[in-house]
Amino acid sequence: MVLKICETGDPVLRRRARQLTADEIVSESTQVLIKSMFETMRSAPGVGLAAPQIGLNVQLAVIEDKQEYLDKMPPGHAEERLRGAVEPQVIINPRLTLQPGGDVEFFEGCLSLPGFTAIVPRALAVRVDCLNESAQPVTIKARGWFARILQHEIDHLLGTLYIDRMLTRSFTGRDNFERNWKNLAVAECKRLLGE
Repeated sequence: MVLKICETGDPVLRRRARQLTADEIVSESTQVLIKSMFETMRSAPGVGLAAPQIGLNVQLAVIEDKQEYLDKMPPGHAEERLRGAVEPQVIINPRLTLQPGGDVEFFEGCLSLPGFTAIVPRALAVRVDCLNESAQPVTIKARGWFARILQHEIDHLLGTLYIDRMLTRSFTGRDNFERNWKNLAVAECKRLLGE
């Protein structure tokens, strides 16, 4: 079932989500929720969706970056963003640890702020310790775009949106992004914006 996505201004997006117990994770209702979250994310389409985005204040997110999304990108864009396909992932009660490697900046969007994008600095590499959909502990080590997705979705679980981290002068509507910024390197965008 495709669920309604909450948009910025909804108080649930600004609350710290509560952790799920192992019994809650393996319950039929949570398993149905996970399936619905994947369906909602794919329908949007997006590469991640956190429970607060559908109005639920729990630490649960789903992630998938399909190869077909990468195939639609202009030549070189996937490589520049260190972006590769990511198989479906469920992260529950995550703990994020930034890894050495510094930050990278790219335009980022959000299903809860439809039609907008901005340059957001994120750690290049992260480690996430969490539970999966079977309540089993897992560790995810990610770099590049996958690391960005993880940071974005975990921010949702903490009541943070990308607009809290963005370079404010880069905030733009999707149409203007496509027309003016999409094919420029981030460094050039920042220069033109005076960042």
